[in-house]
Amino acid sequence: MIRSVLIANRGEIACRVIRTARAMGLRTVAVHSEADARALHVRMADHAVAIGPAAAAESYLNGRRIIEAALHSGADAIHPGYGFLSENADFAEDVMAAGLIWVGAPPAAIRAMGLKDAAKQRMRGAGVPVTPGYDGADQDPARLLAEAEAIGWPVLVKAVAGGGGKGMRLVERREDFAGALDSCRREAAAAFGNDRVLLEKWISSPRHIEVQVFGDAHGNVVHLFERDCSLQRRHQKVIEEAPAPGLDAATRAAICDAAVRAARAVDYVGAGTVEFIADGSRGLSADRVFFMEMNTRLQVEHPVTEAITGIDLVEWQLRVAAGEPLPLSQDDLAITGHAVEARLYAEDPTRGFLPATGPLDLLDWGEAPIRIETGVEQGDRVSPFYDPMIAKLVAHGETRAEAHACLAEALHSLRIWPVRTNAAFLLACLGDPVMQTGQATTGLIAERGELLTDAGAPGDNEWQVAALALFAPFYNAGAEPGAGPWDRLSGLRPNSAPKARITVQHHGAGGAAELRVLDLADCLDADGTAIPVAGGVLVARDGQPFLFSLPRFAAGAAQVGDGTILAPMPGRVIAVDVADGDEVVAGQRLLVLEAMKMEHALTAQADGVVADLAVATGAQVQVDAPLVRVRPAAAASPAPAASAG
Repeated sequence: MIRSVLIANRGEIACRVIRTARAMGLRTVAVHSEADARALHVRMADHAVAIGPAAAAESYLNGRRIIEAALHSGADAIHPGYGFLSENADFAEDVMAAGLIWVGAPPAAIRAMGLKDAAKQRMRGAGVPVTPGYDGADQDPARLLAEAEAIGWPVLVKAVAGGGGKGMRLVERREDFAGALDSCRREAAAAFGNDRVLLEKWISSPRHIEVQVFGDAHGNVVHLFERDCSLQRRHQKVIEEAPAPGLDAATRAAICDAAVRAARAVDYVGAGTVEFIADGSRGLSADRVFFMEMNTRLQVEHPVTEAITGIDLVEWQLRVAAGEPLPLSQDDLAITGHAVEARLYAEDPTRGFLPATGPLDLLDWGEAPIRIETGVEQGDRVSPFYDPMIAKLVAHGETRAEAHACLAEALHSLRIWPVRTNAAFLLACLGDPVMQTGQATTGLIAERGELLTDAGAPGDNEWQVAALALFAPFYNAGAEPGAGPWDRLSGLRPNSAPKARITVQHHGAGGAAELRVLDLADCLDADGTAIPVAGGVLVARDGQPFLFSLPRFAAGAAQVGDGTILAPMPGRVIAVDVADGDEVVAGQRLLVLEAMKMEHALTAQADGVVADLAVATGAQVQVDAPLVRVRPAAAASPAPAASAG
């Protein structure tokens, strides 16, 4: 019997296990590294134990400390989540040897499926179709080359202990085989301590189909249907859905039955996933679907299966681990609707998907009716020490189109800052024409390239939405004199549009900036919402946030009030068009500042006379440095307003 469970993990999966355990009336124990002392999973749990420094090898991968934490906290069981120690057979045995319940696959099953070559041989014996190839013990390069020739080019060289795309090479010609084999072996030895490889026939239009299976200690095994995880980047899943689009009932039955046979072949207990690769060049059919591997744990993408079946897989895990039989039989399980999941990461697709870290000052999920699996809240930080996943966004609908539309709505309304995310990339993937047909292969993202990652620049609408938002505080609430563009307005009439212009600055990637002078009357029909953040306002388009600000009106208020124009940013003066004593009119260019590889023309705010010209061509200036003053003409009537821009 389980009364208290320790979750040997962190982040969203720890939070997800805690929610189910709490709903079942169980006491929950979290473990955490020094870096995660204030993490959400720690705050959610009934009890928390520190297990070591930030480095995972000294904390979340330290099995001894985790078992000690379980024993000292009074836990009855350990749930490993996914990743870290979830498929470590030695750790599972140590947990059980300590008198604790292991909420996971039997160690023997983990070992049986842990090496790809042994797993394929076992599956072949169980009548499960496997990818054509070679998985023999003879690892001599000459033998491997001969087998590759027999299979036919191209072939895939895979480390038998590999995972996550490591230790894997596609070889298209005989001439490239020796080099690819050496490279694959070196990477496999470094990553897994095992340089043995197997060979597989390369599937030219591969789709990744996997089946959720579940077994108990009473000999029962069921499947909970399939998922399509074909949309991948560098062998890492990006968007997953269930059921697989384009899969007919006969093919579904064949694949799911093969998955059950695979689980029975290793006396499987608990939640597991049997992964298949399908040749999608002519649609999906049972004779073109082959076993790849089995993951002996809960998968990241398990929520889409829960959405279409109505089953809580973590509850099933805990009940089966406690010795109970499966709650339902195969005949009790059915598919309802369609579900799709997107993995939201703290990363910047426009910069090669570099991980992003830092504070989540703004974290607004929007109003779309989706399921959100996350390990963070607004005000938390994305740590540099672990996987940069922020959340999994899961949408369910009666149809595939409805589920996709719901997920797209969620990504559109998502607002996260200042950490960069892949939300715009996910939206682009969802909207891809091939993805919409349900025929995406694992190579789609690589084929599309920058079409999916180029966020572009803000358009006129985004500039106009930002201008209105930046202007609103001065228009609505009467800021202090000299604090903003309000003080430069003229020609105002009650109940009419403000005849004014405002300078707006966009802060681009890599420190780039752009200034625009916008007529506020042109902005009134802009569509969208700007969100105030530190440093300005955010306006999003297709999941991509853009930061806008005023170019430091308040910083030089006293000087701006007497006609002085300040440098909006550090830069170099590349042109001076006026001299002291010159008469100028509002909007006339006075000088040009080059900053951040862009030219910015600075213009007169009103009619007047140039005085106190402080710079010459070639001068380097700092932000807010006084550049020139335009003394208002004594008898001049108010002119239409303009600002430094």
